[in-house]
Parts: sequence; structure tokens; C-alpha cells
Amino acid sequence: MSSTMLVVGPRLGGALVVLTVVAAAVAMVGKLGHGRQIAVAAVRAAIQLAAVSLLITALVASLWATAGFVAVMCAVAAGTSGRRITGGARGWWAAAPIVAGSLTVVAGLLLAGLVPLRGIAIIPVAGILIGGAMTATSLAGRRALDELIGRRGEVEAALALGLLPRDAVLLVCRPAAGQALIPALDQTRTVGLVTLPGAFVGVLLGGASPIAAGVTQLFVLVGLLAVEAVAVVVTIELVARGRLHPVERG
Repeated sequence: MSSTMLVVGPRLGGALVVLTVVAAAVAMVGKLGHGRQIAVAAVRAAIQLAAVSLLITALVASLWATAGFVAVMCAVAAGTSGRRITGGARGWWAAAPIVAGSLTVVAGLLLAGLVPLRGIAIIPVAGILIGGAMTATSLAGRRALDELIGRRGEVEAALALGLLPRDAVLLVCRPAAGQALIPALDQTRTVGLVTLPGAFVGVLLGGASPIAAGVTQLFVLVGLLAVEAVAVVVTIELVARGRLHPVERG
């Protein structure tokens, strides 16, 4: 019996094309505004995963190469979140919450010996945590800035009452930005009842026991909660201090 869920071949390629077209078409018909982006994202994902699949053997053989690849992941995540939040160069401040949230946890896991000092272990763990930090940073930053724009009068009223600019901004944007944790919270609350996430399935298909797969998935989910909480707090602070803000168009 095959240990994989999908049979790689022409039918799988055709299914991917069909799913991409359906997703893009639905977005366009529903006027969601992301039809082209869905198609571009799917193509990019295919190219990037193919490249990583070819490079991964060489990367995991060297700790220096592993560290370099993790740095590239952080840079790409920061650029992606930065563009989502600000639409400009100042978005590179998004690197702060992503690095603070993810790499500190990765370093702690390595120091504690919970993750072996090998590329084959570091890269997937770092990738999961960096991805979670990126999502939380993007959501928190967008929600915070949207809230500031929509409730600018409340910020000005708080300033008039004597609050410092940072405190006035936090008063308005903190509750909305905190909602960036909802996806991670919902996934953790419903794991095993609604979804069986990738880490659980991957470990199970790799031949481990269901107990080992469950413990691994729990570790990933709780780690993501910690990472995303740190990322959201740092993002809110950057917004409050004016480091992350929309680029003004001339």
C-alpha cells in the first residue's frame, strides 16, 4: 500500500489546474477582487515547491545552508506582510514581529533539545512557525490600520483628553488587532473534531503511532499560539509608534 495520500501523475496535475481555475473564477464572479492573485499564487507555489524539493537535500546537509534558508524564509515573510499592511518600503518593519515571534521559539526549542540540531528538523519547524507569525502579523497590522482610519475621531478625542499618542492609538486598535489570533484559536479548539492538520497527517503517514502524531500536532498548535501572540503584540506596538502605516500616495 502506498504511504502517500495522492498519486503523483497527470491526473493530479489536471486536478490542480481545475481547482485553480475554479477558485479564480469564483473570486471573479463573486467580485472578491482576487481572481488574478489566486492564479498567480498557485503558479508561484508550484514553482517554489518544485525548487525547494530539488534543493532540500543539499540544504538539510549543512547547518549554514539551513540557517541561510531560514533567513530567506523570514525575509520573504516580512516582505509579504509588509506589503499587505503598508503597501510600501516601510513594511519591512514587519520583520520585527515575525522574527520576534518565530525565531525566538525555534531557538528555545533547539536549546531545550526538543528539536534536534539538524536541517531536516529545523526547516519544517521554522517554516510552520514563520508562516504562522506572517499570517498573524498581516492580519493584526491590517486590522489595526483599518481601525485607525475608521475611528480617527476617537483617537483625536483621546489625545484631546491628554492621552499620549501611543496610548490613544492602542486604545482604538488593540481590540481589533487582537482578532488576528482567532484563526489559530479556532484551529486549536477544534483540532481532532473538525480538522486533522498537516503535522498530524504527515507524522501518521510517516509510520508513527497515532499517539505520537497527536502529540506532534499539539506541539505545533501550541507553538503557533505562542508565536502568533508575540507577533500580534509586537505588530500593535509598531503601529502605535508609527513604524507601520499605509504609504501615502502622491
